[in-house]
Amino acid sequence: MTDASMAEEAKGAAARDLRLDFFRGLALWFIFVNHIPANQISWATPRNFGLSDATEIFVFISGYTAALVYGRTLQGQGLPMAGAQVLHRCWSLYVTYIILFFAFTAQIAYTARAFDSPLFAEEMGIAGYFQDPVGALTQALLLKFRPANLDVLPLYIVLLLAFPLLLPALRSRPLAVLAGSAALYGAARHWGWNLPTYPDGGVWYFNPFTWQFLFVLGAVLQDRPDLRAAATRFRRPVALAAAAVLLASLFLALSWKFAPLHALIPVALTEILYPIGKTDLDPLRLLHFFALAYLVLRLVPADAPWLRGTLAAPVLDCGRQSLPVFCLGVLLSFAGQTVLVHVSGSLSAQFLVTVLGIAAMVLLARFLGWYRSAGRVRRPKAASAGKLSA
Repeated sequence: MTDASMAEEAKGAAARDLRLDFFRGLALWFIFVNHIPANQISWATPRNFGLSDATEIFVFISGYTAALVYGRTLQGQGLPMAGAQVLHRCWSLYVTYIILFFAFTAQIAYTARAFDSPLFAEEMGIAGYFQDPVGALTQALLLKFRPANLDVLPLYIVLLLAFPLLLPALRSRPLAVLAGSAALYGAARHWGWNLPTYPDGGVWYFNPFTWQFLFVLGAVLQDRPDLRAAATRFRRPVALAAAAVLLASLFLALSWKFAPLHALIPVALTEILYPIGKTDLDPLRLLHFFALAYLVLRLVPADAPWLRGTLAAPVLDCGRQSLPVFCLGVLLSFAGQTVLVHVSGSLSAQFLVTVLGIAAMVLLARFLGWYRSAGRVRRPKAASAGKLSA
């Protein structure tokens, strides 16, 4: 999960690639829509047409942005300052997560009581909190107990926490770092490495030992423009192969919804392909993300005029304020679920809940953008006034 302060530093440090903000903002919208059960509008999101989804976008962009921001700090101020900045950001993310945990848990508890729906607590994964509040709270502080839909933040905290260890090697031997990351990915999948959760017996929904590969890959590609250019250079065979991967992934995704399509897949092939797990970042999910990213980067150049147009502006605003917008989206998605379950589940209600939720996220992003830009204007004025008074 990337954050607004990192984006602001990156904006001042280098020419800004608006595609980072756009696709991050778009992923926030998709996450909000997908977290509302029985919402038919979610059919418009990528997870229904392929094997990867918004999570891959977030983790990859997080690694890319981390290398951009903290790599420049490493170059200009050294490793101690870069490490201090990373640790400060991890602490900010941790505090944000704990606040979101309490807010989300309170929202679920209040809704379950108000509508006499105790299954809400079970469905959202907080039943253990009411059975043993002290134990659950302690485990929540250790990032081991969390409600549904909050898994991305702990993953990002852990990945970013290890980033200072990678920074020096990332600059001197990026390919060695990537090779080590790939080896860890393979070893974790082979031996089943993961972090435990509470209650005992569970594991992290997003396995940090496997998802780190996508994070590190983003960091390496940002740090090595030559590799980035080589990886994204147009080659007709690669483009055709990527298109074939997307079409095959589309067929697989649709086969999960339509039995006649599933019947066309040979049983021997299903035994090889499945399960296509998200927890351990299945290689097929990686392949789909790579194919999608390759074609999208070819279709959407960094200087695309529409990225600076009116239609893209709301998405860009959300991408620039990703952390608070994500937190609001988590709360709004459960509120939307409550409306659809207890008020109306009609298609018009689903559409209204989706539109109002996205509108609220955009309004928050624009308010924060205005407030922070006003703060940057006030600081130089205050500094000038101080010099005059002195």
